[in-house]
Amino acid sequence: MQRFSVPSPSSYRLNPITSMATRSGSLIWFRKGLRVHDNPALEFASKGSEIMYPVFVIDPHYMESDPSAFSPGSSRAGVNRIRFLLESLKDLDSSLKKLGSRLLVLKGEPGEVLFRCLQEWKVKRLCFEYDTDPYYQALDVQVKDYASSTGVEVFSPVSHTLFNPADIIEKNGGKPPLSYQSFLKIAGEPSCAKSELVMSYFSLPPIGDVGNLGISEVPSLEELGYRDDEQADWTPFRGGESEALKRLTKSISDKAWVANFEKPKGDPSAFLKPATTVMSPYLKFGCISSRYFYQCLQNIYKDVKKHTSPPVSLLGQLLWREFFYTTAFGTPNFDKMKGNRICKQIPWNEDHAMLAAWRDGKTGYPWIDAIMVQLLKWGWMHHLARHCVACFLTRGDLFIHWEQGRDVFERLLIDSDWAINNGNWMWLSCSSFFYQYNRIYSPISFGKKYDPDGKYIRHFLPVLKDMPKQYIYEPWTAPLSVQTKAKCIVGKDYPKPMVLHDSASKECKRKMGEAYALNKKMDGKVDEEDLRDLRRKLEKDEHEESKTRNQRPKLK
Repeated sequence: MQRFSVPSPSSYRLNPITSMATRSGSLIWFRKGLRVHDNPALEFASKGSEIMYPVFVIDPHYMESDPSAFSPGSSRAGVNRIRFLLESLKDLDSSLKKLGSRLLVLKGEPGEVLFRCLQEWKVKRLCFEYDTDPYYQALDVQVKDYASSTGVEVFSPVSHTLFNPADIIEKNGGKPPLSYQSFLKIAGEPSCAKSELVMSYFSLPPIGDVGNLGISEVPSLEELGYRDDEQADWTPFRGGESEALKRLTKSISDKAWVANFEKPKGDPSAFLKPATTVMSPYLKFGCISSRYFYQCLQNIYKDVKKHTSPPVSLLGQLLWREFFYTTAFGTPNFDKMKGNRICKQIPWNEDHAMLAAWRDGKTGYPWIDAIMVQLLKWGWMHHLARHCVACFLTRGDLFIHWEQGRDVFERLLIDSDWAINNGNWMWLSCSSFFYQYNRIYSPISFGKKYDPDGKYIRHFLPVLKDMPKQYIYEPWTAPLSVQTKAKCIVGKDYPKPMVLHDSASKECKRKMGEAYALNKKMDGKVDEEDLRDLRRKLEKDEHEESKTRNQRPKLK
């Protein structure tokens, strides 16, 4: 084994192991953590084992094509993320083969498949990375219980994050810290800051007899039921540990850029060369170790005279991830408004037509639509672009439930991450963490500030490519002669705005004010009946306001 030389011992904890001396078979179950470098589960599985079975289970619910979904993909994920995952698996398989092993791919319900593997292979040790997502929390209890009942030792280290969320919550008196600064204060320095990480191996134990379990190679998209022409554009970001390490090396090679990185100053319209590292999908799938990323940044900070600090620095972005993981782990119903103690109860509108127009990039606001088209085509967009479309859907213009926007992001993003996605949607809808609901992203002026010529819009909305720049953000204001010359008639070739931003945002602010007042009055204990009453009041007020507007004498 070759180690990345940064001092002292690592502390992988969760399920203590009684002995490592037995020279026998082990099974490493890959879920996330799709890498060889800094993988404590792999390191432990390979130690003292004569044979080792590296396993990945293809869950049909997650991977198989669902023609009824609103975009190409399965019932759970868009095809871009499935493709990224397959590329990551192929890269992992290639790395394992170079070390005398390979990835054993099985298909079925993961728990049942694992039980069969343990029965067939008679291994003495089961290793897998600890996962805080509710799906894996429930699944892992079943797997651990079964393994223990058959005398199999289980090693499940915390290595997807810098900190163990349970430790932070315990230090905070049993509750997760609800602000970034309080999180930093409690968390302190991660143990990996001075740990020596295992970065590579000379070889791994060979695979034993696999029996009759239906082992396969990593499938192609076509073998999973997808077509080559499933969508016109694919994400430009390739999956896998090799690509992740290459991207990280390239990003941190410019020490000045790393030292001066300041999150709010990125350009959301930069698409040919994104203004961020685009490490998020690699962190999501564990193609890159967050601990290795952390150490690389710390080494750069030591070498420069001055650098930015959290929350805006590059290191700060890693710590935001830790903050959301910890809060999500310690908050029941974190992915819902109802029953979520940290989430404001708000009577959001339900409008399927408006939701679909937003999702499909047909709101009539080019900046918003271009972002949503980039999401549909690439499965990724800049964080400020995400802020804009999330604000527009919720508290800014349409007043539609953040859970519905969250579902769209969860499906389409290649970096979709349960804790971060839910946390950001609550934040951006002013349902939790951030409460300045009067601060709204303009769907017109915000994008124009970064890209006055509208290059981003022209790329993702080619129907507007010939629209003069003075109208590119508001094509409905262009004279008909200009629209005709640009071969884009608003209302025919491109939709009219679905709402008028000024009046819609004013109405949203009024509704948010009423909802906040109700939450304060009820000390957060707002029930369904309270929300129904408020919804009726808001609808009545809106109707009265509309009537008053219509009765006002028109200026001649």
